[in-house]
Order: sequence, then structure tokens, then C-alpha cells
Amino acid sequence: MEYLDFEMPIKELQDQLAKCQIIGEESEVDVTETCKKIEEKLEKAKKDIYKNLTAWQRVQLSRHPNRPYTLDYIKALCGDTFMELHGDRSVKDDKAMIGGLGKIGDQSFMFIGQQKGYNTKTRQYRNFGMANPEGYRKALRLMRMAEKFGIPVVTFVDTPGAYPGLEAEERGQGEAIARNIFEMTYLKTPIITIIIGEGASGGALGIGVGDRVYMLENSWYSVISPENCSTILWRSWEQKEKAAEALKLTAKDGMKLNIVDDIIKEPLGGAHSDRPATFEAVKEQILKTYKELNKLTEADLVAQRMEKYANMGVFKE
Repeated sequence: MEYLDFEMPIKELQDQLAKCQIIGEESEVDVTETCKKIEEKLEKAKKDIYKNLTAWQRVQLSRHPNRPYTLDYIKALCGDTFMELHGDRSVKDDKAMIGGLGKIGDQSFMFIGQQKGYNTKTRQYRNFGMANPEGYRKALRLMRMAEKFGIPVVTFVDTPGAYPGLEAEERGQGEAIARNIFEMTYLKTPIITIIIGEGASGGALGIGVGDRVYMLENSWYSVISPENCSTILWRSWEQKEKAAEALKLTAKDGMKLNIVDDIIKEPLGGAHSDRPATFEAVKEQILKTYKELNKLTEADLVAQRMEKYANMGVFKE
């Protein structure tokens, strides 16, 4: 188990509890009462820490190395029914963007999302979850396929941004993302978007135009990462915590700004602390939302989606 800097008090108590239990097992000393007191302290420490997280701490949790990624969710939701589809039919298959057909119960969905790696080798293979233009064009191809066969789309957003490399720009990164935003606005099938980790910049928007947009409790959604914002404004990464607060990037901020529709609660300690509970919460939200959206006609679905995004940023003085 890996711990973030603000989780060290929890680690210390868990180490104390483990040592206490070992003493009880290896000797005749009754440590039941001592262990109970440590457990109470541990539970209190968890509640105190996780119920009062700063924006930067939530950013750290969204990047936790043990946090589940897109394929983890898909496998948990679909089991063996998921069939991955590859390629944009133009350049190549982007490993940072995955997609395919799968079933939750008897209902088919087109799943699309950014995929990160678990170690150095897989992170390079997945390009750190940063898709090239062909990744967004693959996503659009799959969404059009879903529209053709009347299959709802579920997108999982988890990216530090679209790949900013020279070759990506040469192949039309900006155009690919803009095209996806335009096409998703008019797509005649339900779109459910869930931000499961990082939701940065156009990389997130390229698959983020949904009829309903949800954020996991410890995910973030912003035009720029706190580090890059700090670099631009203060010429240093040292102000990243201040930038995180100013960017209003947490799920609660998203709700206040009407950017997202609801927050999916995570287990105490984050999505990685109890994966089955997290997967179940996401599954319930997808099925509940699809049931609501499936009642709408194609015309009403598109009209409501367009109105939703047209109203963003509108205010009265």
C-alpha cells in the first residue's frame, strides 16, 4: 500500500495496529483493549483527514498509483462481455484511448475512455493517458457506430491532457478534439460521461460532452493542471496548491458552477481503498441515468444536450 504525504498519520496508526496484533499472536499478552483503542484512533484519523481534504490533496488522490483506471471499471462492469475495438481507420490505433462494446446486465453500451499505465513500461505504452489525434478520431468512429445501432455511450475521463507533441499537432490535435465536441453535441444516442481521475483541458473535453456528466468525489476537472497554472502565473511549480484552490477544480466546485450533474461518492480513503464499492456505485449511476435518458426521443435528447451546454457560463449582473 502506498501512502500520500497527508496520509502518513494513518500509516503510523496502521503500523502500530499491525505490531500490536503481532504481539498478541506471538505471546500470551492480551492486547485486545490496546488494539481496540488504536482502531478507534485510526478510524477517527481517517474521518478527520478525508472529510477535510484540500483541492490539492484531491488532485493527489486522483493520481494515486493504486487508483482504478478505465479498463478496471470496464472489466468490473462488463466481465467477459467487453470486446475492445481498435484503430481510427486513418493513422493507427492509439493505446491511450480505448473503446469497445460491453454489457451491463442485458444492456449493451459503447465504452470509451483514456487509459493510463501501472508501471514504467505500461505508462509509456499508454503514453501516460495522453491521446493523440487518432485516439480522438477512434473515439468518434466508435460513437458514430453506437449511434447507428442505437447503443448508448459511456465515456470515462482520466487524462492529464491531450498529447502536446509536435507530431500530434501536425496530425491535427486541435481539429480532432473540436470535431469530437461538435459531433457529440448532435449524437442521437445517450451519452454518459464520468470523470474518474484527472479531467484536464481539451484532452478531457474531447470525450466529455455528455447528456449527464458525473465526477467521482476525488477527481478533478479543469482547463489546466495546478502545476502548469502555477508555472504560468508564478514561474514555478511551488504555488501548485494555491493554483488548485483558485482553479475551482474539485467535484463540489463543478456542482456549484453547474459544470457537472452529480458527484459519485467514493469509499473513505478514495476509490482505490475499496474498489468493489466504487465499481458498484459507478454501475448504479450508469444504469439509473440510462433509464432516465432512454425515455427521451432522439430530438429531445439532442435538444436538451445543446441547451445544457449553451447555458454554461451564462449569468446576470
